[in-house]
Amino acid sequence: MPETAAASTVGPDELAALKRVALAGGLDDRTKLSCSSLAEQLDASAQTASRRLQRLDDAGLLDREVLADGQRVTVTDAGVAWLRREYADYRRLFEADASLSLTGTVTSGMGEGKHYISLSGYMRQFRDRLGYEPFAGTLNVELTAESVRARAELEGLATEATPIDGWEDGDRTFGPATCYAARVESDAGTYEGAHVIVPERTHHDATQLELIAPVKLRNELALGDGDELTVHLGER
Repeated sequence: MPETAAASTVGPDELAALKRVALAGGLDDRTKLSCSSLAEQLDASAQTASRRLQRLDDAGLLDREVLADGQRVTVTDAGVAWLRREYADYRRLFEADASLSLTGTVTSGMGEGKHYISLSGYMRQFRDRLGYEPFAGTLNVELTAESVRARAELEGLATEATPIDGWEDGDRTFGPATCYAARVESDAGTYEGAHVIVPERTHHDATQLELIAPVKLRNELALGDGDELTVHLGER
């Protein structure tokens, strides 16, 4: 289910229930949980606990298997992403260093980045808001499984985010995006001054990360498909 749909049914009460499921072992495996035990932890009735679990299930954040003597539950990848965003918020509250590092391998894209990055409606905003004109193209990174899960913490870096507004050109509408300042590290060296760009509408899924910079990062860091790199974000 799309995250916008999940957001319409999940609030602080459901998030508290999701956290309890995770603490009970639901992150690692399907764990047995009764509504009565969850209700006791939430200081609520069993009926209320059951409704919260149902909302989490409907929103795609929880997977449930109802049994005769209870149920087995596990937190889905989407649920883990919600918890990671909460974690990122608390890190920024209580930790001086709330940076995020994402690791992956370089991969070839479909060529869309070169087209969209070069459009005048975006390029003007890049110059004004990022302070440079990006190289016409994006560096595409296939994230590791752990980094795919950690990627949800990007939203917790709100103070490091630069919005790029959507715009219209005749009958066509081009969507907004968000840029996050990044340092790119590979075996060949380090590049400061890049940005992770996250379009609101994209063909890429959460396993893919796109980077822009005023230089061609492949050349600057001597990168080829399959080479490993780490993207550091939120550094101060």
